[in-house]
Amino acid sequence: MTETASSTEQATADIPAPPVISDLDNPEYYINRELSHLQFNIRVLEQSLNEDYPLLERLRFLLIFSSNMDEFFEIRVSGLKQQIEFAREQVGLDGMQPAEVLKEISQLTHEHVSRQYAILNDIMLPALADQGIRFIRRNQLTEKQASWVKNFFFQQVMPIISPIGLDPAHPFPRLANKILNFIVELEGKDAFGRETGMAIIPAPRSLPRIVRLPDNLCEKGGENYLFLSSIIHQHAEDLFPGMTIKGCYQFRITRNSDLSLDDEVDDLASALQGELLARRYGDAVRLEVADNCPRHLADFLLRQFALTESELYEVNGPVNLTRLMDVCNTPTHSDLQFRPFSPGFPKGLPIGLPKNSDRLFDVIQQEDILLMHPFQTFTPVVDLLRQAAKDPHVLAIKQTLYRTGANSEMVDALVEAARHGKEVTVVVEIRARFDEEENLKLARRLQEAGAIVVYGVVGYKTHTKLMLIVRREGRRIVRYAHLGTGNYHAVNARLYTDYSLMTCDKDLTNDVHKVFQQLTGMGKAVRVKKLFHAPFTLKKNLIDLINREAENAREGRPARIILKANALTEANVIKALYKASQAGVKVDLVIRGICSLRPGIEGLSDNIRVRSIVGRFLEHTRVYFFQNDAEPKVFCSSADLMIRNLDHRVEACFPIENPKLATRIKKELDLYLTDNTGSWKLLPDGSYEQNRPVRNQKPRNAQQALLETLAS
Repeated sequence: MTETASSTEQATADIPAPPVISDLDNPEYYINRELSHLQFNIRVLEQSLNEDYPLLERLRFLLIFSSNMDEFFEIRVSGLKQQIEFAREQVGLDGMQPAEVLKEISQLTHEHVSRQYAILNDIMLPALADQGIRFIRRNQLTEKQASWVKNFFFQQVMPIISPIGLDPAHPFPRLANKILNFIVELEGKDAFGRETGMAIIPAPRSLPRIVRLPDNLCEKGGENYLFLSSIIHQHAEDLFPGMTIKGCYQFRITRNSDLSLDDEVDDLASALQGELLARRYGDAVRLEVADNCPRHLADFLLRQFALTESELYEVNGPVNLTRLMDVCNTPTHSDLQFRPFSPGFPKGLPIGLPKNSDRLFDVIQQEDILLMHPFQTFTPVVDLLRQAAKDPHVLAIKQTLYRTGANSEMVDALVEAARHGKEVTVVVEIRARFDEEENLKLARRLQEAGAIVVYGVVGYKTHTKLMLIVRREGRRIVRYAHLGTGNYHAVNARLYTDYSLMTCDKDLTNDVHKVFQQLTGMGKAVRVKKLFHAPFTLKKNLIDLINREAENAREGRPARIILKANALTEANVIKALYKASQAGVKVDLVIRGICSLRPGIEGLSDNIRVRSIVGRFLEHTRVYFFQNDAEPKVFCSSADLMIRNLDHRVEACFPIENPKLATRIKKELDLYLTDNTGSWKLLPDGSYEQNRPVRNQKPRNAQQALLETLAS
């Protein structure tokens, strides 16, 4: 050893190790979940500035930000407001009071909504115009275009629209959630001698929010659109004949859309149907108005909806941007969209429905099948159910449905199976947020076909993704199962990243059978061999695995944890991860959205890194990896690391025991951990910083790499 090396080593030894933090309940060590949620929405907005994406995809991200913010106000902000209103303030791990959180939300949201409209007006619309996609203002219409718009208004708009003058006989109307409206200032008397001064024009949902002008009226060619708001502005006086329009301004109200059901209800479906009718008229939580709306009119609207100044959003453009989404899907501009791809089809799987309906069952008998969507096709999952529906040897099918769509192929196959006399049992979660009405429809359709439909357990959403097929093979009864991290929704399978496992492992399929028995029947918690299932064993087993890694690290054995999920907020899991970090375990967390854990705090989370992937596909896989000394354990799950998932939902976490498949998942996780173009690093203060190539690093994008290796 050289003298220099020895000196350096001695100097290092003289530096005291940072003290280990023992107070894990200190609010400073946790990030507020609502503010973390908002940070995810901001990362989505940032994608609209990513010049590596095609233009229409950047526009799509801009609009997804609007959609995400709508839901954020409808559910999260409304929940905070209700806590204050009913004096039921709940302080989370971070110690922030609901009023404090609302104040920070207002500040951040106003800032980034203003950014969104600046991006739209200053970047998106000019860039779209350069590509022949134009949004025409009403003062830019040519004489011929104005004539066409006038005819459109009188033929398509005026017969449907119902302006409402405000006077003692016409009080301020009850306006539905997220509907485009206009407040109009009037001058003059009407036919009855009334002089009210104001009116409201609600725009019916049936009217398109953007209207394409005929190509023969547009000399520059391309696609030319006009906003419905411009059309109504142009002809507002025609709705109030003989009156003078002093001003016409668009606005939109966002309301509380969370559903509240009493656990004591006698008929869950009927109670939910009643709640759905009320959803459109919940308490107001946000008012959006055109930024040229006079202050006295904005104040008038705030009073009508019992809102405050901080809940007013003055926007420089349409108040309902999400209705522009159709423009992103225009088939004439494929060059401005992501390149299409064909999901990969693993070797050895039968393509389509073969004449021999045993083929897919035979393949699963040989080995487990693991698929990663959307890079690999969802078709084998659908085919497995379709084959089961036709196979005379199949005796029973059981399935959970959370989001799927009433007219999906999966539901078609279940209907066919029931009509063929098979025992079909479906656990439909009718409380899947914003899919409640669709799930009620599919439940009725299944019942009419003869399937047994149950709605899970009151008070516990059935979020697990399970399918079980019971088949007679000679003298044996063999069970086949599909377990997934995502929903049985073919469209989402092209947009969300998820894992599917198809297996006939005796213990695992028996566990799935027991979970179905518990969901449809009654009794004590079932004992299962391989599954971890919430709300019973998942959280405990997960924390035990984390603690085992910590113990391995303390004893000098290999220790590492990789957790990939949509959200991390559960206090006990976070504390276990903090302790693992303090023990020296290297912890990598790939958390797409909400993360309440603060990484990089000396003496607490020095060994924890947190990253978020935001890209072309919505990251949805839930994967848990534990080094477990020299015998790694890999699990896939339907559950995020949240209180609601681990304590108040029915979830399943399943092991990947095939070494080849487990190694494959670890390699795919490593792609996410080395992504330096589509990933964001969580900083200790709760903000995010985009990862970029440094020095001579090559750009690496996990989703693109998976497309290249798994898709065709």
